[in-house]
Amino acid sequence: MKKPTFHILVCNSYRISGDAQGACNKKGAQSMIQYFTENVGDRGIDAVVSATGCLNVCSQGPVVVVHPQNLWYGGITTEEQMDEILDAIESGGVATQYLISE
Repeated sequence: MKKPTFHILVCNSYRISGDAQGACNKKGAQSMIQYFTENVGDRGIDAVVSATGCLNVCSQGPVVVVHPQNLWYGGITTEEQMDEILDAIESGGVATQYLISE
């Protein structure tokens, strides 16, 4: 298997029981996963998009983490914000206005 250049993690608030019930899921994380997946492909970005369990920063959700840079973005609720994150990935930069951790 070829390792992707980037891994985009989208908190979907899965709990130990397997149910998505937290803040990120309630704020639309499921549709974010689809949007990122489609746009990564359309842009030709070498990335995998994955849903995660709760990342424990509910107050700042929905949360997106981009690896390998370990960039944590919070409050991502619009397609415009997701596009800015994807633009940053493409340019090798950071969407600093959404960072919740450095």
